[in-house]
Amino acid sequence: MTPPLKTKPIRTVLVWQALATVAIAAVSGVWAGLHAALSAALGGLVTLSSTVVYAFVLGIGPKATTAGASLVTMLRAEGAKILWIILQLWLVLATYRDVVVAALFAAFAVTVLLFSTALLARE
Repeated sequence: MTPPLKTKPIRTVLVWQALATVAIAAVSGVWAGLHAALSAALGGLVTLSSTVVYAFVLGIGPKATTAGASLVTMLRAEGAKILWIILQLWLVLATYRDVVVAALFAAFAVTVLLFSTALLARE
């Protein structure tokens, strides 16, 4: 079995999320300055790292032999991803005084939506 981080769907999602993060950070930086660019980068990085957590948790579970076991493994990975997102957003909002919330959440929302592109990538 191929580790989830080495599969084409996950690699595709990570590339698209990284490209979107850079693009939104660049636009935010031109539009509202350095803190907006950094905020957008942090918003994208929250999602990028949560995708890595999702793939890692997906790969550490026992090999699923039934549909039910596959569903449990995916739900566990999704739960870890959501917990990671909540912790990181809290950390950014609690520690970065000059955060530009609009840029942070714009990058975060776009990159979260890009996670669904994994369904389009075939092995």
